[in-house]
Amino acid sequence: MKHILCCIVLLFAGICESAQVVAKEVAARQRVVVIDAGHGGKAYPGAVYGGVKEKDINLAVALKLGTLIEKELPNAKVVYTRKTDTALGQSLNEDLSARANIANKAEGDLFISIHANAAKNTSVKGAETLIMGESEKETRYNEDALYDNHKDELIDMSDENTAAMVRAYIQNLQFTYGEYSEMMARIMQSHYGKGGRTVRKVKRQLLKVLYATDMPSVLTELGFMTNKSELAYMKSEKGQNELARMLCNAVKEYFAHLDGTASAVVSDNVVAEEPAPIAEESVAVVKEKEAEPAKQEVVTDKTEAVEASAEGYAIQLLASDKRLKASDAQFKTYRGKVKCYEGSGVLKYKYCYGEFATRAEAQKNVAAVRNVFKDAFVIHFSEGKIVK
Repeated sequence: MKHILCCIVLLFAGICESAQVVAKEVAARQRVVVIDAGHGGKAYPGAVYGGVKEKDINLAVALKLGTLIEKELPNAKVVYTRKTDTALGQSLNEDLSARANIANKAEGDLFISIHANAAKNTSVKGAETLIMGESEKETRYNEDALYDNHKDELIDMSDENTAAMVRAYIQNLQFTYGEYSEMMARIMQSHYGKGGRTVRKVKRQLLKVLYATDMPSVLTELGFMTNKSELAYMKSEKGQNELARMLCNAVKEYFAHLDGTASAVVSDNVVAEEPAPIAEESVAVVKEKEAEPAKQEVVTDKTEAVEASAEGYAIQLLASDKRLKASDAQFKTYRGKVKCYEGSGVLKYKYCYGEFATRAEAQKNVAAVRNVFKDAFVIHFSEGKIVK
């Protein structure tokens, strides 16, 4: 009897231990989504049109989005930068820093800042999503609608030292969260399109709140408050529910893609008011994953891998989650001239041009490449892999 009792105790202990292991594994897979309702409080209402304040639209959609995520993604933890109509700092810089600090302290896996747009032209409409980066127009300070709407939230690049640090950060961002941020932005735009919204292109902008967050980060503009029909939609319960649903579906697809279980496709061919979204971007999210290439190989157009230099520098044009032929149309004028190096992240295949002995030599050739791929940057490779 004692023997049987001992066996039962051991079996029960084993079950408990197994359950604890599973629980730890589940906890380890928990992802933190930080939802930032832009603006807030008396000092920072955001855009105001027709008696409607942007801060109220942002908060309503943020809370609805968080509720959906908590309900439909049990392994996700939602953290809000604000749940009430409040400012987070005495100055705008303090307010933006506080939002980023909340996200960083929570060790977020994804940061979503929710805003509503405005433009001088009242016929402009559509949803768009921003990621950290520098646009050509922005460097000349004439990004009309976006610059006017966010000018106090942009990093001041007039100081040479600041500009140098920010540009170095942007280049380093390509190795860390940049590709994930862009993937999330594209997914969000795709779901806006599926939800019947007019879809504008993903844009890069030097936003302080994105610069300060240490995780994949996006800022999404739900629509234009200066457009009467879009304002009516965004302030309505129905519109807010639908927008929250679109964003929740995007979050679900993003995490499913990271887990390798996504069945949906992130496409560049969404319905767009402004065509050809991100024509020369550093990332290409493609339809299917193929078998992993043999290690230590540089993939080219040929069936077998072609041996490349053991170590050197190259210029990255774009990245993908699948292997592409060197003749692929995405490479434009560089078709047949690219090589693939393996890197980290979901978009592990980095397509690059040239082989240079030194970084300085590679950097001299970047300007010409950026005429076709504006976000091209120099990478260091060794034995067919990207070296950080």
